[in-house]
Amino acid sequence: MKDTPHIRLAWTDPGNDELQERVRSLPVTIGRAATNDLVFDSDRVSPQHARLEEENGRVVVVDLQSRSRTFVNHQRVARKTLESGDVVQIGPFIITVDLGPFPPEAPALPQPEPRRPELLPALFALDKVPLARLKRSGLPLEETTYLAIGGGLGSFAWVDHLLICGADPAQVVAIGLESKPYARCQRLCRNSQIPAGERLRSDSGSTPDNVWGWPGYAVREIWDALLHGRLGHAGRLAWRIFGEPTLDQTYTPRSGDVFGAIDREMARIGWERIWRFGCVKAIRKTDDGRYVVAYSQSGENGYRQRLVLARYVHLAVGYPGVRFLPDLQKYRQETGDFKAVVNAYEEHGHVYQRLRRRQGGTVLVRGRGITASRVIQRLYELRRQNPNVHILHLLRTPLATGNRFGRARRIAHHHWELQPFNWPKSAFGGELREVLEQAGDQEREQLLTVWGGTTTANRREWRRMIEEGLREGWYQIRFGAVREIARNGNSRLVIAIGSNGQLEEETQLIADYVIDCTGLEASLGANPLLKDLLEHHRLARNSPGYPRVSSDFELLGMRNGPGRMYASGVMTQGGPYAAVDSFLGLQYAAQRSVDSLTRLDAPGLSYLNGLRSVYQWLRWARGLAP
Repeated sequence: MKDTPHIRLAWTDPGNDELQERVRSLPVTIGRAATNDLVFDSDRVSPQHARLEEENGRVVVVDLQSRSRTFVNHQRVARKTLESGDVVQIGPFIITVDLGPFPPEAPALPQPEPRRPELLPALFALDKVPLARLKRSGLPLEETTYLAIGGGLGSFAWVDHLLICGADPAQVVAIGLESKPYARCQRLCRNSQIPAGERLRSDSGSTPDNVWGWPGYAVREIWDALLHGRLGHAGRLAWRIFGEPTLDQTYTPRSGDVFGAIDREMARIGWERIWRFGCVKAIRKTDDGRYVVAYSQSGENGYRQRLVLARYVHLAVGYPGVRFLPDLQKYRQETGDFKAVVNAYEEHGHVYQRLRRRQGGTVLVRGRGITASRVIQRLYELRRQNPNVHILHLLRTPLATGNRFGRARRIAHHHWELQPFNWPKSAFGGELREVLEQAGDQEREQLLTVWGGTTTANRREWRRMIEEGLREGWYQIRFGAVREIARNGNSRLVIAIGSNGQLEEETQLIADYVIDCTGLEASLGANPLLKDLLEHHRLARNSPGYPRVSSDFELLGMRNGPGRMYASGVMTQGGPYAAVDSFLGLQYAAQRSVDSLTRLDAPGLSYLNGLRSVYQWLRWARGLAP
């Protein structure tokens, strides 16, 4: 082994897509049982699954006769010596091994343990928790006025609005898994081939760092270009803003500019003093009109449970995780191959590296949204280095015409529906927003079905790329549903495709890689916290199955005397706003909920209007704290 008996293990939790990391001293036991050093909560993990141990100065992984076996670099093993960079698969968990060396005193990064119901305080079984008994529980208890749960961009938008409207920073707490609120968004962008220099599917005025929306990202980019003498670039951007969307394509910002701007706003409002590391497990009402939240922390010193009391709570936990379709899950489970069949939202840079360095190959891409278009563009760029890269694009059904609403119809181009943003622009802040807010539950579902759907950005360079691919034959479109994925004798993927038409027929496609771009998992049952919230408090749901929220994004059924609980993001789908998971949607929900709190005379809050708004904008422009 290396200089010390420590080992670093890193993996992405398949339940919530969060990056996990541990530094441990050997031996390390892994399994589903709570007695293990690393507890992996999955039916595909045996109670005592595997052990990492030292043998003659080397690190060895030993399978403990597990039911689903242990794999190292996609090969099933009973016992195997490990090297740095090896990949160990245990059930659905893919673990990267780093043998260091590490300084003995280096602490492990704190990470949440899997949710264990028995570790919830017994008082949480009650409908309302008595405050007196809670304070006698002996658990660490923090009290605050405002609490944001999730720690992502939804929490950040709410906290930003609170502070600008006058809340005391000492009375605001945010709990989440990552210190940067955009960390998961950035990771998903990077995985889906949108690095810092590539453009997001977002409006110039959707500015998570700036509640006023001005100057937007286009104005800032123009100003930056002028400062650096790039007059031509500044002129093209100015024309685009002037002419969009009829005379020119719609402007969208670079991802690096967005995340850099959020960094500056984090520093301005003192986010690092507000954020707490933790995994929230449950939320309960108290008998004094507040809410008590149980959350967990873990590190080298073991598992810790903490409680926090708050009068006003905001919940924004994002998507539960990456969606893995059944055929993809089945193939991975049977073969242990996590390299050839991947989801676009997980790290899969190895696919592009192998295509570039080797003799090319054929990639089957599934899906027709913005992520699919960006993956196809990335493969197109690879063809400049290796012309032997080919694309099979699998769509479930043909698409001859786009959706229609009134006299408006979306453009359809080679079976793609084109729309600058994921919703019509007037659904963000115009007439359609008002229509949706005033509609009933069933009507909302119908409107969202017509307005939404899977679309991609209408970008000229991308449309030219598709035309070129079809003309030259390296890009081909196929229709149908995947029935099975297997390997043939030449170690290539054989994808069995079933027809979606009236005639039952099956064809086979041959590819070297499959990149699934079908999206993120939105099922609330995949998130233990939301599942507990819905079941314990018996919350009402709307037609699509999400919790009901008011026009102010108050979570209906969670009011507790003077206490209020609000929500934003994907868990409010089917509610009063269409683009709930967009930058502007998160800001809009934050504004409505903070305005609601201001009407209730919540401590420190004042309406952001008139001279107060101008004063706060000037402080933002100068980088001064609210």
